[in-house]
Amino acid sequence: MNVRGCGAVNAYARAAGALFFVSIAAGGFGEGYAPGQLMVPGDAAATVANLQAQDMLHRLSFAAYLAEALADVALAAIFYLLLEPVSRGMALMAAFFGVLSTALYAACEIFYFGLPHLLLSGAPYLNVFTAAQIDALVLLSLKLFNTGAGLFLIFYGTGWIIRGALMIRSGYFPKLLGLLMVLGGLGFVARTLSAVLAPQYSSNVMLMLIAPGGVLLGLWLLVRGVDPAKWEARRAA
Repeated sequence: MNVRGCGAVNAYARAAGALFFVSIAAGGFGEGYAPGQLMVPGDAAATVANLQAQDMLHRLSFAAYLAEALADVALAAIFYLLLEPVSRGMALMAAFFGVLSTALYAACEIFYFGLPHLLLSGAPYLNVFTAAQIDALVLLSLKLFNTGAGLFLIFYGTGWIIRGALMIRSGYFPKLLGLLMVLGGLGFVARTLSAVLAPQYSSNVMLMLIAPGGVLLGLWLLVRGVDPAKWEARRAA
C-alpha cells in the first residue's frame, strides 16, 4: 500500500480514530446490551418469548455487529498502513490476526441470528419438534454463540499485542498508548486461555483491559493523528 503526502497519512489515521468509536458503539450495543435483554439464562421459553416480542431489537443488534465487523476489517487494513514502516512482516501478521478474528466471530453470529430465526420460522419441516424442543434449541444456539465467540478472542488479542509492540517501537505513536494496547490484547488472550484451561477463573472483566487504551488511542488518532514527518522518516529508514 503506497501512501504519499502528510495529509494522506493523517487522513487514514483520523479515519481509524472514527472507526474505533464506530466499533466500540456498535459492539457495545450488538454484543453487550441487546443479547443481555434477549437471553434469559436457563429459561428457554422466556428467551424465545423475548426474541418474538423484541424481534426488531434482535435484528438491530445483528446489524450493529455488521457495522462493527466492517469497521474492524477496515481498522486492520489501516493499522497495517500506519505500522508498516516499523516492520512490514509484523504489521501484516497483525492485520491477518485481525481479519481472522472478525471472520471467526462472524461464524459464531450464525448461532446468534441465523439459526434462531430458522428455528422460529414455523417451517413445516420443524413439525418433528415439540414447542419445548424448539425453545431449547434456540437457547442452545444462543449459548453456542456465546461460547464460540469467547473461544476465539485470542486472535483479536494477539493482533493488538503485535500492534501495541509496533507502536512502542515506532517513534510516531506515544509509547503509553502502545503499552495500553498490549495490556488490552493480553486481556483477550487471558480470557480465552482461562476459559479453556481454568474456567473457574475466567471472567469477562479481562476484556475491559482494552477499554482505556482503545478510547485513548481513538481520541489521539482523531485529534493528533500520526506525525507524518516521523512516519516518512521511519519508512525511508
